[in-house]
Amino acid sequence: MLVGLALLVGGAEALVRGASGLALSARVTPAVVGLTVVAAGTSMPELVVSVQAAIADRPGLSLGNVVGSNIFNIGVVLGLTALVRPLRIQGSTVRLEWPVMFASAVVLHAFCLNGRVGRVEGAILLGAMVCFTVYVVWVGRHAASAAEQHALAEVATASWGRTGWQALALNLLAVAVGIALLAAGARTMVHGAVGVAQALGVSSTVIGLTIVAAGTSTPELITSLVAARRGQDDIAVGNVIGSNIFNALGIVGVAATLRPMVVPPELIGRDDWWLIGASLLLLPLMWSGMRVNRWEGALLLAGFAAYLVVLL
Repeated sequence: MLVGLALLVGGAEALVRGASGLALSARVTPAVVGLTVVAAGTSMPELVVSVQAAIADRPGLSLGNVVGSNIFNIGVVLGLTALVRPLRIQGSTVRLEWPVMFASAVVLHAFCLNGRVGRVEGAILLGAMVCFTVYVVWVGRHAASAAEQHALAEVATASWGRTGWQALALNLLAVAVGIALLAAGARTMVHGAVGVAQALGVSSTVIGLTIVAAGTSTPELITSLVAARRGQDDIAVGNVIGSNIFNALGIVGVAATLRPMVVPPELIGRDDWWLIGASLLLLPLMWSGMRVNRWEGALLLAGFAAYLVVLL
């Protein structure tokens, strides 16, 4: 677990630096990169774990990992990041990204209600993920506000001191190395954590909702903390919201398309509702002053602690 944590720290640093550079090279805002490249990159551990679990016919672990990771992202990742440093919120986050994140949680719950997520539902989720990504990139290139353009011009260490194709190559290499380190670190940490949990006799669904969810969400936590430390609030917030969208639409979509999954009843009756509730709570916290302050971060952490009490 300690080796995995070290890999995660290094991977997060490389990913944030490379993603910031890609934002400049592609002339899109850091928020767009946070919602796409960074969000997908930090969600790779969830994708690997959930797909492997689905193929191995362990739907409780696969779906529990997604739902638990999304709850962890809102409660711990965003809460702890805001507690360390208050986060500025762009208008597009409230107008566009949050509604998609909330809708993805509601749609996922609706697809789970019949006790099974099949290939048709998986294909619908994947199609929605593709449409959202295309739209976000288009908006980022053509409809960025003056404030977002100003933020774009101030991205730190974006080009590694280089210009042109050399800067692009270095940024792409940094993103690739970061994603690889994050995936390796999360797999290493989860392997150790799952071993401990199994030794304690915990069910696979609970493992997915807690140990595996926290382990695979550690990249999001480290990446958002690093981004916030660098003053890149767009990436810190976009990483959380984008990861939740990618998890609910992309990961469940891929896993269900490869192998239809039976949904554990406790996910339908308990955990899905906690995810919907956490997503709904996030809107007024972001809307109040267009910031997530320290006391609001503490509130999110307290909410996650309450969820663990109910779960365990």
